[in-house]
Amino acid sequence: MTKHWDAVVIGGGHNGLVAAAYLAKNGLDTLVCERRDVIGGASVSEHPFGPDYTVTSLSYVLSLLPPEITRDLRLDRHGLTIYPQGPYFAPRRDGRALRLPGDAAQRHAEIARFSECDADAYHTYEEHLAGLGRLLGPLLHEIPPKVGSHHPADLLAQARLASQLRKVDVRGAVDVTRLLTGSIADLLDRYFESDAMRGVLSVSGVIGTWAGPRSAGTAYVMLHHHIGEADGQAGAWGFPRGGMGAVAGSLAEAARSFGATIRTGAEVARIQARDGQVTGVTLADGEEIDAATVVTTAHPAISFLRLLESKELPDGFLADIENWQTRSGTVKINLALDKLPVFAAHPEPDPQIYGGTIVLSESLDDVENAFQEAVAGRPSTLPFADICIPSVFDDSLAPPGKHVMSMFTQWVPHTFADKPDDAAVEAYADRVIARVEAVAPGFTDSVLHRQVIGPHVMQREYGLVGGNIFHGELSLGQMFHARPAAGYADLRTPVKGLYQAGSSTHGGGGVTGIPGRNVVRQILADRRAARWRNRLRR
Repeated sequence: MTKHWDAVVIGGGHNGLVAAAYLAKNGLDTLVCERRDVIGGASVSEHPFGPDYTVTSLSYVLSLLPPEITRDLRLDRHGLTIYPQGPYFAPRRDGRALRLPGDAAQRHAEIARFSECDADAYHTYEEHLAGLGRLLGPLLHEIPPKVGSHHPADLLAQARLASQLRKVDVRGAVDVTRLLTGSIADLLDRYFESDAMRGVLSVSGVIGTWAGPRSAGTAYVMLHHHIGEADGQAGAWGFPRGGMGAVAGSLAEAARSFGATIRTGAEVARIQARDGQVTGVTLADGEEIDAATVVTTAHPAISFLRLLESKELPDGFLADIENWQTRSGTVKINLALDKLPVFAAHPEPDPQIYGGTIVLSESLDDVENAFQEAVAGRPSTLPFADICIPSVFDDSLAPPGKHVMSMFTQWVPHTFADKPDDAAVEAYADRVIARVEAVAPGFTDSVLHRQVIGPHVMQREYGLVGGNIFHGELSLGQMFHARPAAGYADLRTPVKGLYQAGSSTHGGGGVTGIPGRNVVRQILADRRAARWRNRLRR
């Protein structure tokens, strides 16, 4: 006989695994179906250079996973170990480098080498961000109300939100408005004058985004990366031992410890529904799996335009999903090295440099020009790169004396997702490596292997439609109650029993696990309500 599951989760990425763990912890017989042969989604460790090297293919650093999820699921007992990431180091082609060490006095001295005014302004800038983070950070954990609905329950939820926002004063309201509508260039112009500072800090506003630093909304993208925490420190980042796939691994172990079942190589071909109620899923091999609750963590274009019959969805919802902006020009480059790079600006070995973020971005204008080239249909001549070498902490990633390097870079044309140009992407990767060579002579000769993942591979292999790492752009029109469709930011869908919890939902965008946790809150609330309704009918 066909087994009936209480819940089926589509996708074995971090949000799907968080959802499965909480569902199972609450007593639901839960099955996870992952299309690929490895769990993790975009947070995955793989071995493109052979078994001796472990590479974090896409997502490469951890910050936004809330500590309460770590505690609830006891991830420390399931092998999750985090190495704190070091500070920014931005080498320049003129032989200088900007460093932003954690010590305030040292940081002031480093910035002052480029601008005394910038050095004096940095503390005020950080305080400004911290204040905005205190205002907006808690909202990342909330389930958005249906803003505009007149249903009594929705009005109550809107009132609760309004109550939370009472702590926002007049200055805070203006600051939030400017953040959400302004560009990262607008924000940086208020504080900094040097190309060095503006170039390095502008990168956080455009990471993973089809927008340049002068585009509206990029100020919030920067804050989105700033409001996470690692090991209890706000704004901090860290490297999981074993690569980012270790996060998925610990989540999977937690889910299994509570009784969940995880199947890989189990591609869902269809979400089944009848009379407005989900009934289960059908796998690509024809296997039918019955369940009254289904949680999809796939990209919304996959979940609602491919896996579900359009007749099950109202026109307005379909229109929102069809018009969901999910562009990107990101290229991830992973390297195996036979030695650490030696930077002309800082030739002596320094754990603070190798264990931090190495940023190739010498001015905000360079970053803007790189974007405008991609908008015009050409891969960037001078791409920026956000670089990490996690093997300096984690000896499990590479053989002794060898290293792995992660290079998150932008931009190629977003059209490469559907119409790839492999030769152009490889030539682009050559330019990124040449940019490292310019500040670390001899680097090119140290490269043993390289893996280049452009938008097309991200879309085809990892399910990132458009190559967008957030499952949808973090623009004002695609945030909070608008993420991803009007009236359905509460993680429910128009189909009863079908829920959504991917990165395209509120709380997503980064390795947060927040949608996975919050969707279970909704499922349990709906189950309690159904039980009360059944009792009242008796």
